[in-house]
Amino acid sequence: MSDEAANREAYRLQHHYCTAMGAPITARICLALADCLSRDSRTGARALDWEGEPTKAALPLRTVGGLHSLALRGVALVDVFDGTITDPEAVKAALSAALSAHDGELYPWLDGPPQTNEAGRSGALMCGLIEVSRRFGQPLEILEIGSSAGLNLLIDRYRFDLGGTTVGPEDAPVTIRPEWRGPVPPRVPVRFASVRGCDQAIVDVRDAAAAERLRAYVWADNPERQARMTGAIAMIAAQPVQLEEADAAEWLEARLAEPQAEGVTRVLMHSVVWQYLPAQTQAKITGMMEEAGAAATADKPLAWVEMEPDRTLHRQEVRVRTWPDGAPGVMVAASQAHGAWVEGWTANIEEV
Repeated sequence: MSDEAANREAYRLQHHYCTAMGAPITARICLALADCLSRDSRTGARALDWEGEPTKAALPLRTVGGLHSLALRGVALVDVFDGTITDPEAVKAALSAALSAHDGELYPWLDGPPQTNEAGRSGALMCGLIEVSRRFGQPLEILEIGSSAGLNLLIDRYRFDLGGTTVGPEDAPVTIRPEWRGPVPPRVPVRFASVRGCDQAIVDVRDAAAAERLRAYVWADNPERQARMTGAIAMIAAQPVQLEEADAAEWLEARLAEPQAEGVTRVLMHSVVWQYLPAQTQAKITGMMEEAGAAATADKPLAWVEMEPDRTLHRQEVRVRTWPDGAPGVMVAASQAHGAWVEGWTANIEEV
């Protein structure tokens, strides 16, 4: 159970993360919130009295998302989120005024974790899929949990340029081109049999209000992410993704029970999801994958590709585990949280 001091510290810790990720505007706002949150608003009181681990629950980002939504609509804080106001005391004053004036709008933003569903993360995930394709050379059946709005379910429709290694349709309306660091991925064909996903709280970006909410979670420091998201939303509007509302473990259990086509590799995929799952759900998914892996064959292999944070090193790590080869898990790439840069190729270097 947390307390006020720990909850304020979560905002300072988020300031540190944002600074490390080159997001000074969002960092400044988080640091100001650490000091200016008060019980004068229901939103402030709820944040200060937050129960549970605030960083794991992404409490600061829930708060910032609500405040950013005000700026995007031109209601308040425009000059804070566009970086015009930088003086710490002026930022605190503006935030305090907004929390008081728009308490009713901001309070519900604390109800659930942010669903950033950053399309740029597909660049890092593709590194994992390249490694799976390198091992098995088969079309991939993608099963993504925690899909949110399904932007990463477009992974078979995006164009990727990973340090000069290209994957995906040449005429794709959105190209994922992160700053590449280190050796480039091998030039391996990546083919898809199907791409499906689930989420407990789907964001239907075909709804204008839902799309606006998703944009509010994109940090103000990153206009290129806003542009990429706009392009991805347009792709879903033109051709929806296969996305179901369901519990991650229950949905995966049902998918693993389905017959697997011969000559197709089944792949569990997720990004920045694991930390939000209860421990019992994590254990259930791990157990199901190991059980399914024990039954995997060369004609019907299984893979697990995850992009999850290492908060100590301020990076995401893409790890791959496969069956039936029983090879140890490997980290194939590291990435900035939103895919701005990706570093690889480490598939044959680090066993985990």
